[in-house]
Order: sequence, then structure tokens, then C-alpha cells
Amino acid sequence: MIDNKGYKRVDEFNKETTKKLAYHYKEILRLIGEDPEREGLLMTPERVAKAMQFLTQGYYADAKEIIQSAMFTENYKQMVLVKDIELYSLCEHHMIPFIGKAHVAYIPNGKIMGLSKVARVVEVYSRRLQIQERLTMQIKDAIQDALNPLGVAVVIEAKHLCMAMRGIQKQSSVTTTSDFTGAFANNLKTREEFLHLIGTKLS
Repeated sequence: MIDNKGYKRVDEFNKETTKKLAYHYKEILRLIGEDPEREGLLMTPERVAKAMQFLTQGYYADAKEIIQSAMFTENYKQMVLVKDIELYSLCEHHMIPFIGKAHVAYIPNGKIMGLSKVARVVEVYSRRLQIQERLTMQIKDAIQDALNPLGVAVVIEAKHLCMAMRGIQKQSSVTTTSDFTGAFANNLKTREEFLHLIGTKLS
């Protein structure tokens, strides 16, 4: 049992937004042929309302501010890579999840950022209604604009449940997108090093 002096996570939701969303989700349940008054569904509209706010929280965060909150002067000129960053997003066409991982690298130009902030940038843009192509560019642009490094590289690999659960129903397909600036775009050896590193597993 954890006493009240320990860590406790608290999720806060806008009450008015939750109420309005829950009303509409209750109507959706009726429209698909369910009974929102039955026991198992009584709290579902409110739960979904809160879940949707959590899944789209990226609209209320600023990636540049996050990066600049942990920027440090450092004379390091080699690649900084954070790979296998889990991401969960919602396809804007069907509002069905796509799930995958992001690999993000940059080459500092006098400034570095806290490693956790790389993952936070991915989180900011993935927690919105998205397409994978835009998500890749937004992560790259945010780091390039805030940090002004010598180059940024982003690769995302994801499975889209809108392809697996409906439509074409191809469960094993994986979509890969990439975007590069600076040294990664202009120097083939640098880009190849990045691609090699993201494919290398630690023993």
C-alpha cells in the first residue's frame, strides 16, 4: 500500500469538455444500435470522453518550449540518436490508432537538449489527429527550429489499424516514413550511419 507521501499520478480533464463529449458519445452508442443505459455502458461515454482528451493532449503542448526548457551549451559535434521511441497516434481519416516507433537523431551545433525531450517532442505531435507523413515532418521541423543543429533525421515505422481492422485488412503491413535536414540530407555517409544505427540491436 502506497501512503500519500509517495508518487501519485493525477490526470486532470476539463469538466465542460468532458460533459459535452460524453453527451455526443452517448448519442453515438444509440446510433450504432446499443443501449447506453445498460449497466456495462453507463460510464462508457464519460470514459471515452476522457480517453479522447488524453489521446489528443498534444494540441495543448508546445514542442519548441519543451526543447528550450532543457537546452544546454555543449561542444559536442557527433550524432545524438534516440531510437525505438514508442508512439501511439490516431489516423485523422478514420480516428483509428496507428502504433509504432520513431527514431530521431540530430548533430549539435553548440547546443544539446535533454534526451527525454526528444521523446516528448514525438509525444506532442503523435497525440493529435495525424497522418504519418506530417508527423515525421513536424518532429524534424520542431527540433531544427528550436535547436538549430547541423542536421536532423527522423524515421517512423508504424502499423495502421485502419488498414488492419477495416478496408484492405492487411494485418502485417508496416509503413515507414523519413525526413532529413542538413548533414543527414546532404552527406550520404552521415545518413547511412544513422540508418545503420537504427537497425543495430544492443547485445
